[in-house]
Amino acid sequence: MRYVILLFLVFVIACTPVATGPQITFDKITFNLEIAQTSEEMQKGLMNRESLPANQGMLFIFTDMQPRGFWMKNTLIPLDMIFLDNNLTVVEVKKNVQPCEADPCPVYNSVPAQYVLEVNAGLAEKNSIGISSVAKLNKQ
Repeated sequence: MRYVILLFLVFVIACTPVATGPQITFDKITFNLEIAQTSEEMQKGLMNRESLPANQGMLFIFTDMQPRGFWMKNTLIPLDMIFLDNNLTVVEVKKNVQPCEADPCPVYNSVPAQYVLEVNAGLAEKNSIGISSVAKLNKQ
């Protein structure tokens, strides 16, 4: 009998969802997030990554609304950059931004934004993420 109870508990624990960490959700997709909040994390960003899982992204969190400038130095994969205001409403999307291949790297400037989400290129269009789309942030 103990064996059956132990087996049942192992099964229940194995089937219990594990906390997934921070996520951002749009109408059609939820991205698991890496958060870039310190200056060191922001400077590194997604540099030197050879791939990014399909439903993963990096969220840059700023303390205020300002025009933002991003570049792709040492970034190996094409990205979509989704700029959001302080209410998590999309204010601009840079689609299919390619890795920088020569110095100086171009800077991709935005309208004022407080958050910037980087995801694999093509996912913004595929999931209908555009200006005025609203996200929900779960920092878990």
